[in-house]
Amino acid sequence: MNTGLPFPDISPELFSISLFGIEFALRWYALAYIAGILIGWRIAVAAVRRNGLWRDEKPPMRPEQVEELLTWVILGIILGGRLGFVLFYQPEYYFANPGQILAIWQGGMSFHGGLIGVIVAGVIYCARASIPLRPALDMMALATPPGLFLGRIANFINAELWGRPTDLPWGVIFPGEAAQDCGQASGMVCARHPSQLYEALLEGALLGAVLLWLAFRRGALKAPGRVAGIFIAGYGTARFLVEFVRQPDAQFIEPGNPLGLAWHMDGYGLTMGQILSLPMIALGAYLWITARRQ
Repeated sequence: MNTGLPFPDISPELFSISLFGIEFALRWYALAYIAGILIGWRIAVAAVRRNGLWRDEKPPMRPEQVEELLTWVILGIILGGRLGFVLFYQPEYYFANPGQILAIWQGGMSFHGGLIGVIVAGVIYCARASIPLRPALDMMALATPPGLFLGRIANFINAELWGRPTDLPWGVIFPGEAAQDCGQASGMVCARHPSQLYEALLEGALLGAVLLWLAFRRGALKAPGRVAGIFIAGYGTARFLVEFVRQPDAQFIEPGNPLGLAWHMDGYGLTMGQILSLPMIALGAYLWITARRQ
């Protein structure tokens, strides 16, 4: 494979400063988390301030309660995302090295785990504040895609989570020994699917635009659970499809399993991302169907 687009020369760090001998850096990935949370917060506040969007013109919470929920959501993202990565992707390593479980600064977060963490945090907060759960989940789902979009863009800038080798004209030549190790002939480069950008467009831009249109133009928030169902099923479907061209985690690749399938039989199977996406599709379909019945 000797064709492909060169990886853009973008540093993972916006800037770094040294104070008292300690190096502090602001990375694109951290900025993506911060910007995604802030944009999602403003979308949620804008939604609850428009009574006409909700059933019986009753938003699930007040704007100041959205700010309180934000703290719970941040905890859910961090704890759920980290524990999901530990349990879903590298349980043997972390059970043998429990001291590394909380070493988030070394990398390793799972979206599926983060989603579970956010749902659990939302359920706990709604129960404590006597807030109806389904409308609150709709509001949270409406606010999530911007963070997904920015997070996947940051993955691309970090040159991580790249896709499988490809001959397509938009394949990207990612830097690093691991990215360039795809069995090509000596002296040739390896171009890979920019799967981070596929996910940014599908899970972030497209899904986010659909949810905003349904909520603000089509009255979808009047059927509690509909927006949350479409988001969960939509993300699960997009992730399931992108997994076909996304490079699996190294721990799943074995001599008899070059595709890195977490479950397989006679050469056919599913990646871990696809396995985790199937329950999301089922849950999203359930929420959407029951919302229609309401």
